[in-house]
Amino acid sequence: MSRVEKLAIFIDGPNLHATSKALGFEIDYQRLLEEYRRQGRLLRAFYYTAIAEDPEYSSIRPLIDWLDYNGYIVVTKPTKEFLDVGGRRKVKGNMNIELAVDAMELAAHIDQMILFSGDGNFRSLVEAVQRRGVSVTVISTNTIQPPMIADELRRQADDFIELAQLKPKLGRDPTEWLGPATGAGKPESASAE
Repeated sequence: MSRVEKLAIFIDGPNLHATSKALGFEIDYQRLLEEYRRQGRLLRAFYYTAIAEDPEYSSIRPLIDWLDYNGYIVVTKPTKEFLDVGGRRKVKGNMNIELAVDAMELAAHIDQMILFSGDGNFRSLVEAVQRRGVSVTVISTNTIQPPMIADELRRQADDFIELAQLKPKLGRDPTEWLGPATGAGKPESASAE
């Protein structure tokens, strides 16, 4: 009897949204969970995103609520608004530290880490997780110009999967979304990075 691999998924929400949008499809988050549950024992599926502090309405709120009720651990923090040196209003909301801390804490309990991000800042995290004996798969794209994956992250990963190749398994045409009650996973329309 072969041993079942223990997996954990880490999704950089704004990065995955931008990547899938650039490839012309939306992610069906229910199908994503089902796919990785077939591949091993999925211990955790994390989704990271910053959200606007506007209590009235955040365009990402329906997606976050759906994910939270349907098997994902949603990690959020409010975006910060500031003026750059040119006096232009900027919004910042980076979740890299939160993702890295969770990955390091979980590394002793998993065999494989699946990272949905192309952010080169994760190269050191991938290396540190690998030193703990965890195989790391990075999912992004290098089929568009400029590539959405940093070369150093792709090289550090044990395995790189082109997101475009996963479209038949994880993709959904943007017109298919019928509303939060369907559970199809509303597209993330507000990127806060």
